[in-house]
Amino acid sequence: MATRTGSDVAVGAAAVQRLTVRYFAWVREKIGRSEETLEVPAEVSTAGDLVRWLAARGPEYAAAFERPDVVRTALDQVHAKPTASLRGVREVALFPPVTGG
Repeated sequence: MATRTGSDVAVGAAAVQRLTVRYFAWVREKIGRSEETLEVPAEVSTAGDLVRWLAARGPEYAAAFERPDVVRTALDQVHAKPTASLRGVREVALFPPVTGG
């Protein structure tokens, strides 16, 4: 039986990124939760990649991200474009457009 070494664990850890994902307004309503902590694979490297990856997680996510072009993103509480990198990010917020009034 093989034993994992410290370097094996580090390599495995680099393959995923742990993110707290927070959902707001109708995104939250469609998904059925306000937040979750996820381990995201390394190939999910941008905010847009994350939305596409989430949409594939099940019917409630597919419904929430049916129109990814209208979902807004904040990375560590800073508004971000879909092309923004997730590298080093700890928290992602996903929400519909906000209107003033």
